[in-house]
Amino acid sequence: MDLKLYNTLTRKTEIFEPLQKGRVGMYSCGPTVYSHPHIGNFRSFLVADLLKRFFEFKGFKVTHIMNITDVGHLVDDADEGADKLEETARKQKKDPLEIAKFYTDSFLQASKLLNIKPPDKYPKATEHIKEMIDMVKILIDKGYAYVVENNVYYDVTKFANYGQLSGNTLNDLNAGARIEINQEKKNPQDFALWKHDPKHLQQWDSPWGKGFPGWHIECSAMSSKYLGAEFDIHTGGEDNIFPHHECEIAQSEAASGKKFVHYWLHTRFLLFDGEKMSKSKGNLYTIPELIEKGFRKNAIRYALISSHYRQNYNFTFDGLKAAAQAIDKIQQCVLRLTDLGKTGKQGEIREQLQDLAANCLTEFDAALSDDLNISKALAVCFDFIRQVNKTDDMNSTEAAALLDTINKIDSVLGVLEADDNEVPANIIELAEKRKAAKLNKDWKAADAVRAEILAQGWIVEDIPGGGYRIKRGENA
Repeated sequence: MDLKLYNTLTRKTEIFEPLQKGRVGMYSCGPTVYSHPHIGNFRSFLVADLLKRFFEFKGFKVTHIMNITDVGHLVDDADEGADKLEETARKQKKDPLEIAKFYTDSFLQASKLLNIKPPDKYPKATEHIKEMIDMVKILIDKGYAYVVENNVYYDVTKFANYGQLSGNTLNDLNAGARIEINQEKKNPQDFALWKHDPKHLQQWDSPWGKGFPGWHIECSAMSSKYLGAEFDIHTGGEDNIFPHHECEIAQSEAASGKKFVHYWLHTRFLLFDGEKMSKSKGNLYTIPELIEKGFRKNAIRYALISSHYRQNYNFTFDGLKAAAQAIDKIQQCVLRLTDLGKTGKQGEIREQLQDLAANCLTEFDAALSDDLNISKALAVCFDFIRQVNKTDDMNSTEAAALLDTINKIDSVLGVLEADDNEVPANIIELAEKRKAAKLNKDWKAADAVRAEILAQGWIVEDIPGGGYRIKRGENA
């Protein structure tokens, strides 16, 4: 089944055709590690993870690269203001590399909590200065860049397709340019490839003197090193479209003479309770902060992937609670099928159940193949679960086949984390204590233990044959 994606570059939905059959080269703009990443950042990272998982579901071999920006990203995303990471380093009176490591670890830990599959490589900007300098040299030699006072700028007028991604024209951009224009630049929209600033805390030698790289050149150099000068797909948030991704295209295509990226996928902004997220509003929640408030990590993941990536998503605490309930429905079905797989009789799979499983996977594939239509894909998943729950007299072979279907779906959704199925030892001990009380017909003691289990966020349910099943409650 063909995968169709909306390509920001062409402004239309297109059939995805990789450069190499069965293989995908994918680059995702990663974090600038000057602060703890918040839920708005992670929406884009999770969409990239969902896409990567779906590629793999469809049988593609994915090479995924996500950069770590640890130098050169200035406050206004262009050439003005302080370096974001250096600004934090000065405020905290620490070395920039120490700041970068601390917040990189924070990002990686939060990514793990959200069950994001690690990319093949997390290249750091500071470890690829040579590649950046080499690319800047090529751009100068080809006449696309010029040197002024130890700074190197890209001349946007030399690249005919500048603005193709964002739709911005140089005339419109120049008309809206600030009054105070950098006099070093030939054109107001020229951007820095290499910057000279004696006060900057991070400095490297270059043919143009000591300095540090511009933000845009970093991704061009790192993506080309690990994916080649031309690759399949580039993801990021919509705030990256201009100037960052526009400049990446200009640099990369001018340097290589090849088409840089064939498909651009951008995720829309996240709102919180209908408002734009900002420090001043106090709604820039991190993943650990939400977990401290009692929300489950897989519920956070579910909530952040449950809305279409090309729509603004309104994130709410009520939405997190609904996400937890949705996961519980899946988990309860998984537990039932797991029990039947262990205790049910062996037998053949009924044709109707074979069809149910096959149709579910086909429809799930079709939904996500339609520009990652996650709402429809989730509807397919829950319709399947409703039908499974209505099926009686299931044998162990049938249960295993249906469970395999859910696991294949979750290989894309990633919400049934391995440790989510693990029941704490003390809860199992209490459940056994309750079972013993019931065998002794001490109903009062059995009820008291059941209440204790519930108070700790778990539910114990009796099943035929004197056994029991433990599942998570809302607050587990």
